Amino acid sequence: MIDPDGFRPNVGIVLMHDDGRLFWARRVRRDGWQFPQGGMNTDETPLEAMYRELNEETGLEPRHVEVLGTTPGWLRYRLPERAIRRHEKLVCIGQKQVWFLLRLTGRESDVRLDVTSTPEFDHWRWVDFWYPAEHVVMFKRGVYIRALQHLAPFAREVAGPHAVPPPQPELTRRRRRPPRPGGAQLHRPARA
Repeated sequence: MIDPDGFRPNVGIVLMHDDGRLFWARRVRRDGWQFPQGGMNTDETPLEAMYRELNEETGLEPRHVEVLGTTPGWLRYRLPERAIRRHEKLVCIGQKQVWFLLRLTGRESDVRLDVTSTPEFDHWRWVDFWYPAEHVVMFKRGVYIRALQHLAPFAREVAGPHAVPPPQPELTRRRRRPPRPGGAQLHRPARA
C-alpha cells in the first residue's frame, strides 16, 4: 500500500525497559541496527499493525507490553535515491510512520527473534534512550529524532528524568544532508 505522494504507511516501535533503556536490534545479514518497524496492511489500524509487527519481529504479544504513547499523526522519511525502485508500478519514495512507545511488562526471555520463517533481526540489546537517534542509518535519523522527542515525556513518566534526559543540542539542530553519491550485551535469538 502506497499513498498518492509515494509514501508507504508504516508503524515504528520503541520498546522500553522500566529503566528507560530501549530495545535496539540488528537486521539479519546486515550491520544496520534499528527499532522494530513495518508496513501496514490495508485492513489494519496503526495499533493493529503495531501488535502484528511487534510479534513478527520480537515474538512479544500484547500481554507482554503496555502502550505508553504514540506520535500524533504521520512522521515521514525519504528513502535514499539508490533504494527507490523506479521500475515498480507504484513507486515508493519513503515511509510515513506512526510511532508507539511500549513498556516491556513481560520478561526479557519472552523476546524471540525467530517466530517467523524470515526473521528481521538476529541480535538485540538495551541502549540509552537517545542512542538510536545518533546511530541509526542516516536517512532515518530525522524521523528517529522527532519520534523520540515526542515520546520522551511518556518515557520520563515511567523511568524518571535521570533515565531520559533532554536530548543533546546537536540532536535538536537541523543536520545538513550529506551529498548524494554519483554499551550493552547482545541477545541472541532463542532456539525453538
